[in-house]
Amino acid sequence: MGLGTSLKETTLHHYRDPFADLLKDDPEMDLAAVIIMGSADDTPTKMLASDRTAQTLAAMGVDGAILSCNGFGNNHIDYANLIEQVGKKGIPFVAMSACEAEDFVVQNAYLSHVLPFYKTSGSEDSGVLAENTVTVQDAKLAIAMLRLKMRQQKEH
Repeated sequence: MGLGTSLKETTLHHYRDPFADLLKDDPEMDLAAVIIMGSADDTPTKMLASDRTAQTLAAMGVDGAILSCNGFGNNHIDYANLIEQVGKKGIPFVAMSACEAEDFVVQNAYLSHVLPFYKTSGSEDSGVLAENTVTVQDAKLAIAMLRLKMRQQKEH
């Protein structure tokens, strides 16, 4: 599995992002923000960026978060740290990635529920533009899981 045509999100995908489209009209969920975090070249800056993003979510007082990463390899260093920092702050979250968490280059205790959104089987890119990006079905599943996690946290 590599970064190829099937993982490329088109401009239209960004304008019609499945999460934003579903959440903007949801009477139970309040879309507070969309935070886009890049992936730095060096590990200390990766950690700083993911720590600050988690701190931002905590400072905003969000009830939950959907975290998504469309990269591989070194991109998972800061993504795994972001997941861990959000988890340590007690913020319910659902994490999505192009691959299973067991394939991340780093591991931590908060990676047990990463939802993969890569659709094709095998390790070769299909060459079909945007085939392996987040779909409406992926977003519905993530939102449903987030609702459940938020509800469970309120009950405790």
